[in-house]
Amino acid sequence: MFEIPELNLKNKVSEAEWNVRLDLAACYRLVAMHGWDDLIYTHISARVPDTDYFLINAFGLAFNEVTASNLVKIDIDGNVIDQDCPFEINPAGFTIHSAIHEVRHDAMCVLHLHTNATIAVASLKEGLLPLSQYSMFALASLSYHEYEGLAVNPAEKVKLQENLGNKNFMLLKNHGALTVGKTIGDAFMHMYDLTRACEIQIQALSTGMETIRVDQSIVDGIKAQASVVHTGLTGGQKAWPAMMRRVYKESPDFAS
Repeated sequence: MFEIPELNLKNKVSEAEWNVRLDLAACYRLVAMHGWDDLIYTHISARVPDTDYFLINAFGLAFNEVTASNLVKIDIDGNVIDQDCPFEINPAGFTIHSAIHEVRHDAMCVLHLHTNATIAVASLKEGLLPLSQYSMFALASLSYHEYEGLAVNPAEKVKLQENLGNKNFMLLKNHGALTVGKTIGDAFMHMYDLTRACEIQIQALSTGMETIRVDQSIVDGIKAQASVVHTGLTGGQKAWPAMMRRVYKESPDFAS
């Protein structure tokens, strides 16, 4: 059995960085708890406050092995900042995240996953349909990105940036899903809504029966409502403390 190097950075980084590390490690654990992880692949990244650095998972660790201390601090090019860090990252996996962080300075967190439901909907010509309340939140701020193969080509970054624009949700066609948020809690709630919307759409379409689609006028009016319900202190941050309590209860070693 291969042992994971044990680190304790609690008193070696700023309080602001440690708090982000706690939130980000908790987010990794929550993704695993929901069954949204993909072995050691996909990523969640977050900005280190008042710096140009980011935190991301160590390449080779499962999401349920991520802790606040074993998150890796990197620059926008994916270079590891701490010389004594025993971990490395997947540079190919950071291509998508670096593209978004370069231009979306309002986004503290970028969350990218490969779930069955989001890939399925991202592989449909019509994409996400207005079939449920969950889809309303995503459709209010949704973009799409064409599939170009594995995201290892730096030239694809420009298209990713252009396609996302100022949106908070993205379906990468034939690939998966991406959400951003002003906080880690917001990014998580956005992914929760998008995933539920895709799951419900697949279930509804699988019945073979005619679906009821929400009128576009209602979809257009949801954006203002969604910004109140699911963002900031009344949204992601309102739900986030409950999510943190769950992680502390079910997987307390995340905080090491």
